[in-house]
This record gives sequence, structure tokens and C-alpha cells, in this order.
Amino acid sequence: MRRADEDEYRQFVGARLDHLRRTAYLLCRDWHTADDLVSITLGKLYRAWPRVRAAENVDAYVRRVLTRVWLDERRRPWRRERSTDEVPDGAAPDSEPDLADRELLLELLGKLPERRRAVVVLRFYCDLSVEDTAQILGVTTGTVKSQAARALESLRLLAVDQPALRTGGFA
Repeated sequence: MRRADEDEYRQFVGARLDHLRRTAYLLCRDWHTADDLVSITLGKLYRAWPRVRAAENVDAYVRRVLTRVWLDERRRPWRRERSTDEVPDGAAPDSEPDLADRELLLELLGKLPERRRAVVVLRFYCDLSVEDTAQILGVTTGTVKSQAARALESLRLLAVDQPALRTGGFA
């Protein structure tokens, strides 16, 4: 982006930042989430600024981007989580699984087909994204998602037959 374009972008954002935050707050009713929405919107705006500033109504364009960002964020599963002041009654203990539980989990993982096992290990043990897992395995992101879902369902079914898991382990 040229220096003049960047200066123009900074002036635009500086003049409208408070308004954008209030608009985002009215959409989501949470200041922290509103800040996240504005941040994402401003990032998208910055990348497209030469095209955006040529729009007939820049403010309407930015509001549309903000609204779409909010709708997109609401579809994300982690946005469905709600914090509370109280811990639920059935909270799991904070203790680490013991050696027997780990061996049992390894045994259950060993019963999965290789690709599904690889997906589970990469996604949930290595904490890789769907995209990173797909790249490593040389498959599509859709394949990673479907294999992860099938693997977790298989593990749930296998765990039903394991009394140790039902009494305090991983199930």
C-alpha cells in the first residue's frame, strides 16, 4: 500500500473507530467480542483499502463487512461457549489420567485405522489446525474433518466396552 493510501486509511479508522466499536457492541452485546470484531474488520479493510476507498459509500461498505464478520464469528463453535460464575455439578476432577488410563487410550487408538489415528494424533495431541493436518497428510480439509469425526465416534463406541473409562477416565 502506498504511503498516501495508508495515511488515508489511518485517518478513516481514527475518525470512525469509536463508532465501529459501538456498532459491534450493539451486534454482540460484549465489549471484548466487539473489539475482536472491529479488529478483524479493520484487517480486512486494510487489505482491501485501495478498492474500498473507491466505493460510493465507504461507511456502508465497512458496516457490511463488520456485520458479515459478526455473523461469521457467531457460526464458529468456540463462540457458542458461555462463561459462568459457577462450576457445573458434574465437573471432572483436575487429576491427570494414570498410567493404566493412558495405556488403555493407546490401546483404543491402536484399534483405529491408520489415517484416522493420524488425524486424531495430529489434531488433538499435536493441536494442529485442520489445514495443517491436511497439508501434512496430503488430503483435503474436508477429509480431515470427516476422518476426525469418524475416529472420535469410533473411540466413543470402543470406550463403551471399557469400564475403566466409564468410571472416571476419558468418556
